Amino acid sequence: MFSAVAVSAILAGCASGNIEMSKNMGNPLLTKSQNAHGIESFDVLTVDNYREAMEKGMAQQKAEIAAIVNNKKAPTFENTIVALDKSGKLLEKAEMTFDPLDNSNSTKETQALSSEMSPLLSAHNDDIYMNPALFERVKKVYDDMPADLTHEQKKVVEKIYKRFERNGSNLSDADKERLRQLNLEISALQVQFSQNLLYETNNTFVVVDKLEDLAGLPQANIDRAADMAKAQGEEGKWMFNMQRASCNPVLQYCSNRELRRRVYEAYYNRGNAGNEHDSNEICAKLVKLRLERAKLMGFDNCASQILDNRMAKTPEAVYNLLDQIWTPALAKAKEELNDIREEMKKDGLDCEPEGWDYRYYSDRARKAKYDFDESEASQYLEIHNVLKGIFYVANKLYGLTFKEVTNDVPSYEPTAQAWEVYDKDGSLLAIFYSDYYPRDGKRAGAWCTHFRSQGYENGKRVEPVVVNVCSMTPPSADMPALQSIDNVETMFHEFGHAIHGFMRDVNYETVGDVERDFVELPSQINEHWAFEPEVLAVYAKHYKTGEVIPAELVKKIEDSGKYGQGFATVEYLAASYVDMDLHVLKEVPENLDVMKFEEEKMAERGMPRQILPRYRVTNFSHTMGGGYTAGYYSYIWAEVLDADGFEAFKETGDIFNQEVAQKFRKYVLTPGGIDDGMTMYKNFRGSEPNIDPLLKNRGLK
Repeated sequence: MFSAVAVSAILAGCASGNIEMSKNMGNPLLTKSQNAHGIESFDVLTVDNYREAMEKGMAQQKAEIAAIVNNKKAPTFENTIVALDKSGKLLEKAEMTFDPLDNSNSTKETQALSSEMSPLLSAHNDDIYMNPALFERVKKVYDDMPADLTHEQKKVVEKIYKRFERNGSNLSDADKERLRQLNLEISALQVQFSQNLLYETNNTFVVVDKLEDLAGLPQANIDRAADMAKAQGEEGKWMFNMQRASCNPVLQYCSNRELRRRVYEAYYNRGNAGNEHDSNEICAKLVKLRLERAKLMGFDNCASQILDNRMAKTPEAVYNLLDQIWTPALAKAKEELNDIREEMKKDGLDCEPEGWDYRYYSDRARKAKYDFDESEASQYLEIHNVLKGIFYVANKLYGLTFKEVTNDVPSYEPTAQAWEVYDKDGSLLAIFYSDYYPRDGKRAGAWCTHFRSQGYENGKRVEPVVVNVCSMTPPSADMPALQSIDNVETMFHEFGHAIHGFMRDVNYETVGDVERDFVELPSQINEHWAFEPEVLAVYAKHYKTGEVIPAELVKKIEDSGKYGQGFATVEYLAASYVDMDLHVLKEVPENLDVMKFEEEKMAERGMPRQILPRYRVTNFSHTMGGGYTAGYYSYIWAEVLDADGFEAFKETGDIFNQEVAQKFRKYVLTPGGIDDGMTMYKNFRGSEPNIDPLLKNRGLK
């Protein structure tokens, strides 16, 4: 186990002891790990190991592809489709070990390797999916689909064939070459954007010289700000970077309006400061190149191309959903603005609220309306206890049990915990890592990733290795890691993704993934249990006394839970709109100013000037970093599903109803992408979802 500092030393080739060990044993990634559960020895891996493994992995897969193409026998499911599905295992192993670490323990060395490998990996992928001889064999199996294939096998054939189509196999040679160039440029720009954002998030600081300027900020946050200043050589001062755990408490609790303004502007202007890490030009280029790629593939715009294989199918369907929620959300946000104005008057402020007033005075208004102080609730939300609550829900729903592993399983970070996950029959289901605290080198936000996905090897199930990575409030010198309500929801959310990874049971990697706008269903439905009284009674215990959270405080959490949903929904929808608006463009202005574009689109929709999109374009990792391009709507799309899906439990009168839980496991969590998302949902629920539960949950109806 080692720290981010140690990772930097190792990856830079400076930890001589470990490097020598690596030389003596060869490249660990090129041999089968002898560690418990076959997990890699993170502490001896070097940048050179990753590079070598990726290069050899690409060479190995090229040889595997050549063997498929040169097979003299007629194309069959086994010799073409299965062989293709199984190809590239070494490359997959190298990438699935490297990528999670590059996101959570990034260094200059890992970033350089990521930039170096990005064009090579893009070209390698194009070499496979633009190979005419390989496509010919795949098409033959697809056109003459064997009748005796299982439902899963037929889906594998269909997905592989369509993957070739979407990657340009039907294009002319000239268009294929242009597509290759576009893929290279887009990949490189997305890497550059992500690295810019990582730097801006962790190295943009707001410095405070006087303690009195921090009035209202909880002591634990003051202590952490002092520690950050000391680490930056500013002992005796207080510093805040743009990790949410650092800057959000300032916006919520600090009475110093000028300090709130400084933090607010620093946070929302990441990537837009006109410095060497500015991403305006990168974002504009990405929009242009993505549109050109979409048109090359026969689509009117980028969004249409991306949505073609999503549940939504069309941009019109996405806008239809967003529009249904926008009007009531905007009305609710305007009500909240009136509350904020009243609170500001109490401070003698007769001016209009600004963006940096919203969280502070909204928190005050909620206290006034519901006599609820979130900082009081946080005293019952210690992070290790919250994790116990998360495990409790997984046990009650699915019979899962968790055993912490401290010695046998390699770790990559001292604060990350490792767990063996056992199914209700006692069999090992998965390995789970929980990595919850911010640090230098970890990108902002929260996500679920894998060091290894579920699969089968020689007929035996290989357990997945799943990781939850977050940047929660860390402990301070004299305070444990007490969490906000939002952080608790995030922990339950990411663990819902983890459960999805644990439960997956497919025979072919090709059908392992679900549609992007379905993937948030397992995560978001898991949030519903977080603040149920029965669950709170298990984990919400006062960090000093051990007292279970009082019933009256639980009621305050419940009563006040919908307050602020106008702001939360509008800022989310605004980001979703901007993501779509940029990617439905059929022509891109020569000198596209992405920030001006964003402002104009928000003004057209009547967005209150006090609310900005949750992410502005130059720090919108979901869309500009790739992954959720023309897909940020997916969270609200899936929320329609999860709100309606949780009703299935509530209708029984038992939120842990075993019949419903087993149906959810069988039809949603287990099948991977063997069926499309709506089919899976209807198999579980019996019908398509209704939007009303979502509107009720958010207090918009």
